[in-house]
Amino acid sequence: MPVLDDQALLEALNSTPVADGRRRDLWRDDRELDRWARERGGLGGDEERRWLRTARDALQAVESGASAEPRLGRVLAGVRKVPRAGASGVEWHLEVPPERRLAVELVLAWADVKERMPGRLRPCGNPECRLFLLDRSRANTARWCSMKTCGNRLKARRHQARVREAPRAE
Repeated sequence: MPVLDDQALLEALNSTPVADGRRRDLWRDDRELDRWARERGGLGGDEERRWLRTARDALQAVESGASAEPRLGRVLAGVRKVPRAGASGVEWHLEVPPERRLAVELVLAWADVKERMPGRLRPCGNPECRLFLLDRSRANTARWCSMKTCGNRLKARRHQARVREAPRAE
C-alpha cells in the first residue's frame, strides 16, 4: 500500500510559511498543488485539492495544539484498510475514493510518525514561524525548523535583550 513518507508530510505541513511577516499558502496555487499531488501518484483536480487542503489544515491545527477532530473525521470517513494475501504475505490496501486517497495517505503518514517517533513532530519554537520540524536528533532537543534562520534569530534577539538590560559599567 503506497503511503506518503515523512518528507511529504513535512512538505504538506510546511506549505504555509511566513515570509516578510505574512503567512503564505504555497498550496493556494492550484497548479502547484496539482504538481505536488501528481508527483506522489495523485490525480490533481478540484476535489483532490480540497481534500488535501482540509487534511493539511487539520494536521497543522492538531500539531499546534488545537482540536481538528471533525476535519480529520471527514477526511477519514468511510475509509477502510483491507488485508489481501499476496506472494510475500499480507498486503494492506486502502479502500477510499480516488480524489481523497492522497489526503488519507497524508493523515496516515502523520499517524505513522506519531507512532514511530512520539513527541518528535512539533511546531518550530519561534512563535513568528509557522513551520514544523521532525526532530531526528538523538536527544530530541531540536526546537527550531532551522538553526540558520529561526534559531539564530531568536538567540540574537535574546542576546540583544540581555545586553540592553545589563547595567552599564562606568
